[in-house]
Amino acid sequence: MPLCQLPAGASGRVCALTGESAFCQRVREMGFGERAFVTKIGGRGPFICVVNGCRLALNHDAAAAILVEPIGAAAA
Repeated sequence: MPLCQLPAGASGRVCALTGESAFCQRVREMGFGERAFVTKIGGRGPFICVVNGCRLALNHDAAAAILVEPIGAAAA
């Protein structure tokens, strides 16, 4: 599912990045590489996420291009 659809407070693991190669490289540099764990804090946008212990804000288009697999209780 796209990161923008992950419920607020839920965690997931990045499965894939979509979009242009420059965008994918940039979000990897920010910590959103494949297999990274992310927790979405804010729900409506900009989306506040925690990845590698850092809080980052993403706009809707960026969050839609990061595909995650829900983990833990949020996956149920």
